[in-house]
Amino acid sequence: MNVRGIFSKETDHWSTPEDLRAKLYGEFSLDYDPCPLFCETDALGLDWSGKRVFCNPPYSNIPAFLAKRKEPGIAVYLLPSRTGTKWFHEVVLPEAREIRFLRGRLRFGGSKGSAPFDSLIVVFERTK
Repeated sequence: MNVRGIFSKETDHWSTPEDLRAKLYGEFSLDYDPCPLFCETDALGLDWSGKRVFCNPPYSNIPAFLAKRKEPGIAVYLLPSRTGTKWFHEVVLPEAREIRFLRGRLRFGGSKGSAPFDSLIVVFERTK
């Protein structure tokens, strides 16, 4: 099993499992992914306003991507289940409309095995 890159900060280029991506896009009518695999665009510098966002951010920079949560009408994040982190307690718990803990461990694209961590889906929705 080759999970070294997922477990370390060797790379942030791991694609979302397609079945999960399709399910979330259908359920939330998502139309924008600021972090497509191997994209050279500065997703943090782009305006997410007026969009319905799916974000599987680089796990080495989660707080910066969570800071963008207030721009779109809805933002659905795929994140590692790190419930002891500052970003989880200060952003996710108090502000998320919904938190879904995924059963089992995901197999991110390009990996021969499952991730060595659990994952969760976090939904933020602008109410104004």
